[in-house]
Amino acid sequence: MNFLSRSVINLARTCIASSIQGGSLTKLCENSYSQGNVLRATTTCLSTALQGLGQIRFGSTLWQMHRRGGPYKPRRPSKNPFDGQPFMKGVVLKTVIKKPKKPNSANRKCVVVRLSSGKEMTAYVPGMGHNLQEHNIVLCRNGRLRDTPGVKIKCVRGKYDLPHVSKNN
Repeated sequence: MNFLSRSVINLARTCIASSIQGGSLTKLCENSYSQGNVLRATTTCLSTALQGLGQIRFGSTLWQMHRRGGPYKPRRPSKNPFDGQPFMKGVVLKTVIKKPKKPNSANRKCVVVRLSSGKEMTAYVPGMGHNLQEHNIVLCRNGRLRDTPGVKIKCVRGKYDLPHVSKNN
C-alpha cells in the first residue's frame, strides 16, 4: 500500500471518528438516518481531502514537476472587446463628448461606432481635432481610456476616413 492510499484511509478514519463525537459506532448506527449522516460526512471529508492531495506532488523530482507544469491556476478570461482580433473596422454612428472621472476635467472627443462584428461601442479619437461625421469609416484598436468610463477602444489616425493630426503652427 503506497503513501497516498494510506493517508486517504487515515483521513477517512479521522473523519468518521470526528463525526461520531463521543458515542460508539454501534450505538450511533442503529437507525438508517444516522448511518446516512456518517456516510455523508465521510464522503465530504474524503472529497475535500482528495482535492487537496491533487494539488500536492509527492516524491516528484524537479524535472518531473517541470514537465507536469506549474501550479494549477485557472486562466482569466480576456478583456479584449474584439474577441482576440487586434483591429476592427467600424462605421461612425454619432460623435459624442465624454467627461472624464474626478481629478481630470478636459472633455474627451469620442465616437459611437458600429463594429464589423455588429457591436456598438464608444471609441476615443486621439490627437487634436477631427472631422468625423456620421457614416465615416474608422479603424479601431484595443486600448481603454482610463479616466473615461465605458471607453475601451481607440480610433487609428491616418486610416480610412480619419486623417493624421494636422500640424498647427
